[in-house]
Amino acid sequence: MAEKLHFELVSPERLLLSESVDLVTVPGKEGDIGVLAGHAPLMTTLRPGVINVDDAGRPQRRIFVRGGFAEVTSAGLTVLAEFTVPIEELDRATIDREIGYATEDVNDAKSEQARQAAQEKLDHLRQLLEVV
Repeated sequence: MAEKLHFELVSPERLLLSESVDLVTVPGKEGDIGVLAGHAPLMTTLRPGVINVDDAGRPQRRIFVRGGFAEVTSAGLTVLAEFTVPIEELDRATIDREIGYATEDVNDAKSEQARQAAQEKLDHLRQLLEVV
């Protein structure tokens, strides 16, 4: 029997998931990261994107996250996300609303660095429209 990865997904409101799974893919700042049991320790910030949770015998679960970070330790993977919603609960209206907020952030940015960060968030949200 393959070793399982302990995975916890935490939002500001509550602990959303705490279970043993086969594989979790998270949208890291530099790209997607697949985490299995025994993964080397790491920490990364998250970009807006989708967490995929795979466990043998169960349908894949997909959760949209925005903001936060992921940490892999010997105890497993913990994701602390600013905002989460299961993909099946997302609809075009929700994404369009988030795009509106991100567009305001781009327009209201006080520095080039803030504008670039807001633009990156906006670009990722637009890519999410392809998932819904």
